[in-house]
Amino acid sequence: MPEVSTSFFDKNAFPVCLAPMVGLSHAVLRLIVQDYMPQGSETIWPTEMLNSRRIPNEILGKTSETFVLPTEINLVPQLLGNQSQEITESIIKLNQYWSLSGIDINMGCPVQKALKHNYGVSLMGDMDYAAQVVKYAVEATKNLEKDIPISVKLRAVGSDKSLDELCFFIDKLTEAGARWVTLHPRTAEQKRRGQADWNQIKYLKSRSRIPIIGNGDIQTADDVFTMLDETSADKVMSGRALTARPWIMWQVGERLGLKPPKGRENEKAPITPEEEGAEYGRMLLKFIDLADKYFIKQLLQSENLILRKIQFFVKTNHVWMQFGNELTSVVNRSKTIDDLKENVARFFQAEQAMFQRTELRQ
Repeated sequence: MPEVSTSFFDKNAFPVCLAPMVGLSHAVLRLIVQDYMPQGSETIWPTEMLNSRRIPNEILGKTSETFVLPTEINLVPQLLGNQSQEITESIIKLNQYWSLSGIDINMGCPVQKALKHNYGVSLMGDMDYAAQVVKYAVEATKNLEKDIPISVKLRAVGSDKSLDELCFFIDKLTEAGARWVTLHPRTAEQKRRGQADWNQIKYLKSRSRIPIIGNGDIQTADDVFTMLDETSADKVMSGRALTARPWIMWQVGERLGLKPPKGRENEKAPITPEEEGAEYGRMLLKFIDLADKYFIKQLLQSENLILRKIQFFVKTNHVWMQFGNELTSVVNRSKTIDDLKENVARFFQAEQAMFQRTELRQ
């Protein structure tokens, strides 16, 4: 089996990456998070979950899910699927249009729409079938001009007694050609509730022959270093917290002695509740500007659709703001993008603060 062809898992690689999230991990969020990356650092960048049944017939770049800027690198699109032809056609097409650094196979999505097609987490119920899906993806990359590694994102098993079975499952995926695995150690039944069981990441890492990315309950820079220390994961993935606190990238880089983000060379990463509250306001206004620029003006999507997308973004991360409910009201009552910009700017004229942690129940 070839080694992973990138430096993403070298000892000096940047240790954090963004999670693929439906409705969130689009180009605008990727740009926002990239703004906080230390200079000279690279990591992998996901897309939203892409359905392999649709990609072959889609015009890439015409939807917010498939819109990618020419400057984006190290993309690892996440595919949902289980059929050879659909996976093959999707990978070939994605490679033609984007600068790919990998393909991630979703075996963790617990929603009913995925389950009824035997996608997502349902693949974890049949090891041989799951391994065959990885083989489909690996075979699809063999005739491409560059090496494109295949990764898999998984959910947790239900109990400690099943950990050996999980490791056996990972071995099957490895033998099929998977080059790294991301484990989100919550069960399908938990969805996003409850506490992530990092012990499963630790155990899997101790037994695995390939790199392991740990995912779950990463809300702060401290959490990044704690997970790395406690589990020995090769990289840490964060989802909802990076929508609220994308400067985690900056905070982590600062602690590693890396250069500040471009344009912030003479600044320190925000750290106090008030500093983070002010940074959230700047970040949200930029998010709105970018959504307006790319999704409305370039993709010609309706203003109402993009307002709902921004509302969903704030609904996801407002729980970290001390007056988050008031912020959601401000966002939800805005009827146009111009109104939204004005209302958000007015809201953040008053000092705002962020909680370091919050209970993620939704």
